[in-house]
Amino acid sequence: QVQLVESGGGLVQAGGSLRLSCSASGRTFSSNAMGWFRQAPGREREFVATITRDGESTYYLDSVKGRFTISRDNGKNTVYLQMSGLKPEDTAVYLCAARTRTTISSILYIGASDYDYWGQGTQVTVSS
Repeated sequence: QVQLVESGGGLVQAGGSLRLSCSASGRTFSSNAMGWFRQAPGREREFVATITRDGESTYYLDSVKGRFTISRDNGKNTVYLQMSGLKPEDTAVYLCAARTRTTISSILYIGASDYDYWGQGTQVTVSS
């Protein structure tokens, strides 16, 4: 079992920044690929960013490239999403996800079905 707890969401003006954190329980964090997704009201869950278990490789949704950065600290069992240049269309609940099944280190997992555990999410609201 893995428990994921997100924090760091809030209300910010367009152009502002936020840093989301996701703290994971369990001893296998360094073996897990991690991802961030988001879901806006009335819309499907959307991939935002992923990072390999060693933190060496990352991949992003096109619309957030250059604005968002995913990182991880395996010593702290935590993955981060630094968001800058926020836009109103970034408004959503942001969810952290962990893949605990067999993971190939060179593959970047971008589908919701690629992940096994999810946090409850943290709300990000960007005002215009």
